[in-house]
Amino acid sequence: FQSILRLSLLKSNIMKNLIIVSAACLALVGCTGTKEAQKEDAPLKRITQVDFSHVKIEDGFWSPRLSKHTTATLPVCIDQIENQTGRIRNFENAAKGEGEHSGIFFDDSDVYKALEGIAYSLINNPNPELEKKADEWIDKMAAAQQPDGYINTYYTLTGLDKRWTNMDKHEMYCAGHMMEAAIAYYQATGKRKLLDVSIRMADHMMSVFGPGKRHWVPGHEEIELALVKLYQATGETKYLDFANWLLEERGHGYGSKGDEGEWNPEYYQDVVPVRDLESISGHAVRCMYLYCGMADVAALKQDTGYVEAMNRLWDDVVLRNMYVTGGIGSSRHNEGFTEDYDLPNLEAYCETCASVGMVYWNQRMNQFTGDAKYVDVLERSMYNGALAGVSLTGDRFFYVNPLESKGDHHRQAWYGCACCPSQISRFLPSIGNYIYGVSQEALWVNLFIGNITKVKVGDQEVTIQQKTHYPWDGKVELKVSAAQALDKELRIRIPGWCKDYQLSVKGQVVKASVDKGYAVIKGWKPGDVISLEMEMPVEKVAADPRVKQDVGKRAIQRGPLVYCLEEVDNPKGFDQLQLEAGTTFEVVDAPELLGGVKLIKAQSGKQQMTFIPYYAWDNREAGQMKVWIDYQE
Repeated sequence: FQSILRLSLLKSNIMKNLIIVSAACLALVGCTGTKEAQKEDAPLKRITQVDFSHVKIEDGFWSPRLSKHTTATLPVCIDQIENQTGRIRNFENAAKGEGEHSGIFFDDSDVYKALEGIAYSLINNPNPELEKKADEWIDKMAAAQQPDGYINTYYTLTGLDKRWTNMDKHEMYCAGHMMEAAIAYYQATGKRKLLDVSIRMADHMMSVFGPGKRHWVPGHEEIELALVKLYQATGETKYLDFANWLLEERGHGYGSKGDEGEWNPEYYQDVVPVRDLESISGHAVRCMYLYCGMADVAALKQDTGYVEAMNRLWDDVVLRNMYVTGGIGSSRHNEGFTEDYDLPNLEAYCETCASVGMVYWNQRMNQFTGDAKYVDVLERSMYNGALAGVSLTGDRFFYVNPLESKGDHHRQAWYGCACCPSQISRFLPSIGNYIYGVSQEALWVNLFIGNITKVKVGDQEVTIQQKTHYPWDGKVELKVSAAQALDKELRIRIPGWCKDYQLSVKGQVVKASVDKGYAVIKGWKPGDVISLEMEMPVEKVAADPRVKQDVGKRAIQRGPLVYCLEEVDNPKGFDQLQLEAGTTFEVVDAPELLGGVKLIKAQSGKQQMTFIPYYAWDNREAGQMKVWIDYQE
């Protein structure tokens, strides 16, 4: 294992490095491409995800959240898009060629992301009424497309003569989200109307931009990874090539906002060519989408230069610019980054979309090496930074996720800039993407979520059943069934937070070798039951001393969960609460509280404190909250 957070765990007063390790694989959630398209990505792409469409989640922690997604999150998104805002009306007006554009110039993207969430929900939970609603939306989108393939309601309603004049007006960003929604819906239903709309838009863009044509630097990245998905869905290499061309446009002085202001190369990731990038800068979500696009193109184009750049960037993000919650982007000013180790708590921005982006990017990073460190970061962002973005009721959302609050920061039903609610709507139903991976030599177990999955390993159909109460305890049971023995490895991630564990096969303890954070079991047979029992103590975490905002403070973590103090549980002397070297902790079941959690009760001198999981804060009465607590040696 390697230390990557430069945090310390205080355990029995002995300082230890906190290891954050992880694994994931290239997310190509969409249709299966041609054999030629699949074969080209083999050399650099070691691991391929098991698509969530093959994963049936049956889990005490996640199943209630997926149910809330269906009954609350999607209905809220649909209501806001249709009734509370003008987002769907923009498409109706664009189809008629008359009427005003309502909202922000990139509001089309919210509709596309919500549609993607609907598609993902339909894959594992068919619903005729929901599918009918999606079809209605798609009909309106198709009607809004121009004869030359262009589709963007903002410019259609404010002047097509102004299109493609300002690189920060999100035209390609919106197109990218449309492509992702179209591919997801095609995967879910087999219907290709929106896929054909997306193809025409992609062809339109390529008629205007590309080698020997106009230069273009998308102000908000997203189109790059979407074009790779379009390539995977169609087998048309030109879309992959266009994604690569757009990446290569950066860092050459081509960026421009036309006559609408000054282009800031740092903010737009346009200072140097992407393969020369060494540090993260500017807008956090844009960075995440850029790195996802680079990873996708690198895997398919065998571009080791991109991989080397991403390795440098990953170190910069995780070692110097990531919060303990897995959130990134400390500054409200640019929704992104300032200087290394600048991680304020009360003013932390930590956009929900950025935490989801960390999941997307870290999933892709593991494809190249099979190193488990990426899944640890993925898991940290997923259980803390991203999951905090939606209320326990599923109908209210955080845009910003600070690590401290004076009692005035609350989730909302929607936002004028509603990227985060629609992001959550597409992220939650696809969490099955991150559990398993397959490679030539192994079946990889990355996350611990109860499920039944059918997957092809080599030339055999394999059924995996996983049972666990994670993240509340560290016991995981895996049963792998196949028609005959497999000459493959079973690689089970040992999380970086886990210092002690026991692995057994059919009740017999085994000493498996560990490779890059995975316990490697060889010679497993169909019907074997593999058990992993991980010790899950309460840990006191210290920040890197260069994080000046956290000097003299500690955070509390148990397993993958970061905990916090809320004033509602600690009403007396909240600002004076502190931890000590001799603080003792007790883990307490609270099945009726916050959807069912394990509390951490702390006794520090005469002070008593109650900690709750960070993701669950602001679900009760208003009050103060903090993750980092004063610490007395």
